[in-house]
Amino acid sequence: MSKHPAARPELLAPAGSPEAFFAAMEAGADAVYTGLKEFSARAKAKNVSLEELEKMVGYARPLGRKVFVTLNTLVKEGELPLLVETLSALEKMAVGGVILQDLAVWRLAREHFPALELHASTQMTVHNAAGVRMLERMGFSRAVLARELSLTEIAAIRKETTIDLEHFIHGALCFSFSGQCYFSSWLGGKSGNRGRCAQPCRRRYRYRQQEGYYFSTNDLSAIDLLPELSAAGVMSFKIEGRMKSAEYVASVVGAYRKVLDAPLPQRAEALREAKELLKLSFGRLPTKGFLPGGIPTDIAIPALKGATGRFLGDVTAVKGGAVSFKTRDRIHVGDRIRIQPKTDRAGTAFTVKELLVGQRPVKVAQAGSLVTAPSTFRGVFQVGDTVFKVSSEQAFNMSEPACRRKLAHVPPAPRPARLFVALQDDLLTVRAENGAEGFERRYAVASYPASDSPLNAATLRAVFEKTGGSPFVLEDLSTGELPAVVIPPSRLKEIRRDFYADLLLAEETREKKERRHQVEAALGALLPAATPRPARERQFTVGIRDIRDVQIVNDPGIDRVLLPLTPGNLQGFYRLGRRLAGKEASLVWDLPFFLTDGQLGDYREAIRTLTQAGFTTFRLNNLGHFALFDGLSGLTLITGYRLFSLNSQALLAWRELGATEATLYIEDDRENLGAILRRDAGITPALTVYSTVALITSRIPIRNVRSDTPVVSDRGDGYRVDSRSGLSVVTPENDFSLIGRLGELHSLGCGRFTADLSHLGPFSEGGKRVLDALRRDTSVPGTSIFNYESAME
Repeated sequence: MSKHPAARPELLAPAGSPEAFFAAMEAGADAVYTGLKEFSARAKAKNVSLEELEKMVGYARPLGRKVFVTLNTLVKEGELPLLVETLSALEKMAVGGVILQDLAVWRLAREHFPALELHASTQMTVHNAAGVRMLERMGFSRAVLARELSLTEIAAIRKETTIDLEHFIHGALCFSFSGQCYFSSWLGGKSGNRGRCAQPCRRRYRYRQQEGYYFSTNDLSAIDLLPELSAAGVMSFKIEGRMKSAEYVASVVGAYRKVLDAPLPQRAEALREAKELLKLSFGRLPTKGFLPGGIPTDIAIPALKGATGRFLGDVTAVKGGAVSFKTRDRIHVGDRIRIQPKTDRAGTAFTVKELLVGQRPVKVAQAGSLVTAPSTFRGVFQVGDTVFKVSSEQAFNMSEPACRRKLAHVPPAPRPARLFVALQDDLLTVRAENGAEGFERRYAVASYPASDSPLNAATLRAVFEKTGGSPFVLEDLSTGELPAVVIPPSRLKEIRRDFYADLLLAEETREKKERRHQVEAALGALLPAATPRPARERQFTVGIRDIRDVQIVNDPGIDRVLLPLTPGNLQGFYRLGRRLAGKEASLVWDLPFFLTDGQLGDYREAIRTLTQAGFTTFRLNNLGHFALFDGLSGLTLITGYRLFSLNSQALLAWRELGATEATLYIEDDRENLGAILRRDAGITPALTVYSTVALITSRIPIRNVRSDTPVVSDRGDGYRVDSRSGLSVVTPENDFSLIGRLGELHSLGCGRFTADLSHLGPFSEGGKRVLDALRRDTSVPGTSIFNYESAME
């Protein structure tokens, strides 16, 4: 593929519902992305069924548009059979591409459904050229880049790579790197990486005596930067919003279409008009994010409530389910409003079906009016709650039933037909020469000598071109030598109808059989479950932060030490080289998951220096790390839990990419862990059994917030914000621990355990308590088991 900017970048719109799909189509989107009921990172969106998806593909294809499908969640072991069936269905309907996060999707598609085009989701946190090159090796056709990159960084990636680059241009931003947030899961088991984020980042918190929305970002709006994005090498401009309404999609797609299509002399006016359109999208304050370069000062402002919508006012009275407020903007019956409490609870939205000014029912109320909006919600609202308008019926007004009816009338995908026709002894032979196997039928006919206009190829072509209600399109028709006869037109039409009906049945039967064989082969290749058996040995790894603590490896109960590969620790290695002699096999160098392109060269050189000194074991935390080990052999590569291992197919993928040990996912629960461990993927499983959990890892600085004082939620939960290596890391005050359950985990089949004490230090009082508990396998007071005993959603 070309490295040069696309002449006309693709405008890619969200389609979280059939209504949003048609809104995107009508507003001029070149492609849409949508989710199914399963495996979608927006599980709370309406999403679509496979039947609806097939109709969407059928509607878009004749228009030259594409439909991409998001399978961008982590997949549990028990969901692999459903994933196989889903991939088969998507390949059959020839979707434009599949957007994925879990390497189980990549591996199954590559092995069994090779016609699927694969796009790497932004959830994979691909953020440098090494990561994109790795995707190229793996057969991906597109990378959806992390949203934390500048135009300069994107251009550097483009210079070194060839696959398509996609980037978000509009919509909600996550405070954390996508795919690296565990906040929602920590609070209640609702994993953002499983599509069920409860958005705790949008809530209000208190730091010292100052309340604010410390983790809530404003919305991305890059409408001023489209030429620069294209010049940097981005060929697909992506709009966020699969949980947004059709009105939102219509407004935003229309705005960006206007600017993209405007001739250069009219671009300034088009921009002005587009920004007016964007006001109808009811988003948060706009920010260009990281794209201009540097650290954006407007991306997260604690003083601003993290809610979408246009502020209408505060609730002044509540009676039953009805709220009264003085509206700052015009409001219509049919508008949708959300009532947002001042606590950290989620807001409640409803469509205004009745509107009162005083006691008088109205269809529209002007700004400044004191209005009452009844709802079915009782006991939910309070005086002082905030009212936002989140959508208007004015932008797109095709109803959900109307959209579904329109989908239902989409014809099936056309099927090409190449026919051969012959006539001999009053038997008309019709053969479809489609593919390797022909399909033939013979029909008895009554023919009559022709005085003029005998049967010929043109006559037969005219008959068989009219395929009626069948999906066939006649591409070619040839004949043998035809006698000079006439066959009644009514009989030819009857033959045409019967032949196309039989041909369709035969093709569908053949396709179903082939698809079933394909699915059975994929299901048969899934690893069989075995009886749980204890791991052969227990091995303990202790994580430290500073190389000065490396002597903990002399503890007879400790097998390995996990040490961050940082410039400081590398300098310590140069100073302590002699003291580390003989400990090379016991030291695991841990790579930081976020590395800019400017850092890659230094880390590649550091890895070679360490391997030359005899160190052989490294833990990788991003897909781009694999390329740093090109040309090196005899090493032990371990995947960290940031490289998701929630099923056996992912484990097989890591093994194929060169890893010999994989850390299972930190959010996982006992049931799924047991299911994974019952399958032999040929790679050693490991588990983090003690750690502080980085609930959020972000490139966004949180100004004036220090780690010595926690940020506290309305529920009283405390979180500490630590700034390190240009990143903000938010951790809970209580640590994660499975110590006390090591015997159970060992019996399930896992024997390699990591206790990460980098935040405590192994020689601190807290570190010593954890190590003592580790030796005795007794629980550590004041810790959380995360999702271990309650299934992660």
